[in-house]
Amino acid sequence: MLKKTILFDLDGTLIDSTSAILDGFDAAFKAFGEPLRDHEIIKALIGFPLDIAFEKLGVSKEKINEYINAYRSVYQKIYIEQTHLLALAKESVYEASLFADLAVVTTKSSKFSKPLLDHLGIGKYFKVIIGRDDVTHPKPNAEPILLALGKLSKSKENAFMIGDTHLDIQAACNAGINPIAVSSGYESKESLAKFKIPLFKNTHEAIEHIKNIR
Repeated sequence: MLKKTILFDLDGTLIDSTSAILDGFDAAFKAFGEPLRDHEIIKALIGFPLDIAFEKLGVSKEKINEYINAYRSVYQKIYIEQTHLLALAKESVYEASLFADLAVVTTKSSKFSKPLLDHLGIGKYFKVIIGRDDVTHPKPNAEPILLALGKLSKSKENAFMIGDTHLDIQAACNAGINPIAVSSGYESKESLAKFKIPLFKNTHEAIEHIKNIR
């Protein structure tokens, strides 16, 4: 049987870096003398690329790169310390590595993702990491998933994308692979359920489901 391929989102799927992300956004708005944005609104945007998130928070397109630079100047100093694995994430990744080729497909910069995954002790399980800086069109576009499959030298057959937002689901559908949703992150279970796809509490349950698909 063809070895399976599993692509993982990061934030809300394997890791929780909410604190560092919120601090980064706060720092960016402070740097330009802007009022801080409501943290619940920011949380709802986690998973979107930074440029889109800042635009949705009212930053003009001309200034978005400046805000991203201000965000990253703080985020890069704190994200390792302020990020932790979600429950059973490490066990899930290890279990998945026994029967599938693994990759990460995230809207987080791969510059941050690679050292973070190594620090958390799971980097060794991923053959490929695709971040925002590796593609022109991020999720929900199919490009990052297709790039990951290409780098893995794998086809769409028996390929799965696990994520916690509609961006992950839509990207998987656009790429022609199997979407799997988890309610461990930033989008509500009710919202994810509307897609009528397999939906699980966490990656551990998702991996057990994929493992048992024949």
